[in-house]
Amino acid sequence: MPRVSQIQLDARRQEILAAARVCFARHGYEGATVRRLEEATGLSRGAIFHHFRDKDSLFLAVAEDDAAAMVETVARNGLVQVMRDLLTRADSPDTAGWLGSQLEVSRRLRTDPDFARRWAARSAAIAEATRERLGRQRDAGVLRDDVPIDVLARFLELAYDGLVLQLAMGRPGSDLGAVLDIVEEAVRRPTPR
Repeated sequence: MPRVSQIQLDARRQEILAAARVCFARHGYEGATVRRLEEATGLSRGAIFHHFRDKDSLFLAVAEDDAAAMVETVARNGLVQVMRDLLTRADSPDTAGWLGSQLEVSRRLRTDPDFARRWAARSAAIAEATRERLGRQRDAGVLRDDVPIDVLARFLELAYDGLVLQLAMGRPGSDLGAVLDIVEEAVRRPTPR
């Protein structure tokens, strides 16, 4: 029997994550039964759980994958860019899957103390990336300096949560780009007149 390379294993793992993301988004954590995960991935439960210990580990891997991508974007371009990316891709299946998994993470944070404990480190990484980016922007003279970094970060996090809620309710609206312009302007250093 031919050996499977690490590249092939990693590719299969990414395929499983992508299909599971859509399944969790469509059906929620509880509704994403093993049977539905098999249908979504086109793989047997043995193939799925060869890569992930159980459904909980699979869901956490989906959420971690999303969080890692978000941290990378925040570190490079800031949290407002994450929001702009969401708007740009609001109607794509990838964003719908990502949005659904974000909502499911939020629900599980409220209802599952064990999940909340496990998720704390991932959430902290996003918050830290946001604060580091804001610190660099402030040092470069781009951000206002009359408000503490923690308050600016919290403001952006609230704007992000509000945007996710608007998209989840199916109300993307053409004016949300203008709203993000205001959010971005609110954290920038005022230009002298």
